[in-house]
Amino acid sequence: MVATQRIERAPGLVFDASVAGDSAAPLVLLLHGFGVSRHLFDAQLPALAAAGYLALAPNQRGYSPGARPDPLDFPRYDIDLLIGDAMALANQFAAGRRFHLVGHDWGGSLSWDIASQWPERLASLTMFSRPHPLAFARALQQDPEQPGRSRHHQAFLRPDAVATLLAEDAKWLRVRHAAQGIPPAQTEKHLAVIGNPDAMAAALAWYRARGVVHRPIGPTKVPTLFVWGDADDTVGRMAAEGTADFIEAAYRFEVLPGVGHYAPDQQPEVATRLLLEWLAAHPA
Repeated sequence: MVATQRIERAPGLVFDASVAGDSAAPLVLLLHGFGVSRHLFDAQLPALAAAGYLALAPNQRGYSPGARPDPLDFPRYDIDLLIGDAMALANQFAAGRRFHLVGHDWGGSLSWDIASQWPERLASLTMFSRPHPLAFARALQQDPEQPGRSRHHQAFLRPDAVATLLAEDAKWLRVRHAAQGIPPAQTEKHLAVIGNPDAMAAALAWYRARGVVHRPIGPTKVPTLFVWGDADDTVGRMAAEGTADFIEAAYRFEVLPGVGHYAPDQQPEVATRLLLEWLAAHPA
């Protein structure tokens, strides 16, 4: 059974989270990306609990109303603070223990960084759609298509970005979700979280806090599963395939034909199977 909990990290930082499984079981922390919410992992949480894990999927900083600093105060959305949120949740649910980390999109960016800083804390890393930062940076320079795939990053910095994304009942998000394979019912769940001006401004504050500055990290030393759909509109093949060059641990790369940017929503059974196989191969 999946329950919704409100988890306090600090005063003014209370996160809405989906939780499933025994509190004493190995933790699987699942971090969503932009344009979606904790509901990206709705199908995976009960399966993880049934397999003997404690699954935790939070709405991250800005997405949770109780953890939403002023979106115009960009330093409060600095990547180190976002990483700190994730690690605080991990420590609350798996104090002193190794855990499994799952990331998607922006949540994937945090996850690569966490794996770089605390490899000893992770039993495994599973990545949906977000290539290793070094592979992504290389593709931006060498793949003529990748800059175009990433052009929305700059668009999200525009003063009118919130209004643009929410115009006509969030048409931009609805169209993109449909084109990338998210079922309509899941889109409604995500929009219940981010389909309002306050939440959208906070979600875009992640981009505005980071700008074009990306902290370099080294190769990943944690066993890593990377799942990429070849219809992903933001990540090209060069960045995806190039991730292998920056993993110094066990590595599995799975290409899902015809799948877009949101594999856990578009093909939940496949995403769940791959995740469970990887966790079983790398126990905490």
